[in-house]
Amino acid sequence: MNARQNHLEKLRLMAVFAMLGAIMFVSKLVMEFLPNVHLIGALTMIYTIVYRSKALIPLYIFVFLSGLYGGFSLWWMPYLYVWTVLWAVTMLLPKKMPTRIAIPVYMVVCALHGLLFGVLYAPAQALLFGLNFKQTVAWVAAGFPFDVIHTIGNFVAATLVLPLSRTLLKLEGKFHQNN
Repeated sequence: MNARQNHLEKLRLMAVFAMLGAIMFVSKLVMEFLPNVHLIGALTMIYTIVYRSKALIPLYIFVFLSGLYGGFSLWWMPYLYVWTVLWAVTMLLPKKMPTRIAIPVYMVVCALHGLLFGVLYAPAQALLFGLNFKQTVAWVAAGFPFDVIHTIGNFVAATLVLPLSRTLLKLEGKFHQNN
């Protein structure tokens, strides 16, 4: 690949990642009428399967847009790491799993992230609000019903991970074949 092609590829990826981050943000806004139900977990997994470490770019575009829209306030600070946990777990999964294994694995991983969302969020809450261990546990327990809703939503949304990641991989492959 010559320097011009390399430069064009970098520009293309910047545009693609900006669009993917915007899709994450808009999908969350569109689904806000359903509390704790969204596509962010599934999209995080899809982007990670396709783009691996570079999936952090659209992920942090989403995080930045969320802060820009909702205000860079205390609620936003855990967003700096909470989605990265799902990205990291997805990175640890085998790249090539048989379909019959991949589908339930993706669904369970995504659902577990939803279930553990309050637990993942809790350290920031404890530090930012000076909560002791007992108060932190109470905070997590109070949010548990919402984490259950999050779990169910993520489980259902994760049915999209395999077909959409395969589609995106094909699109990326076709782009590279044509150039």
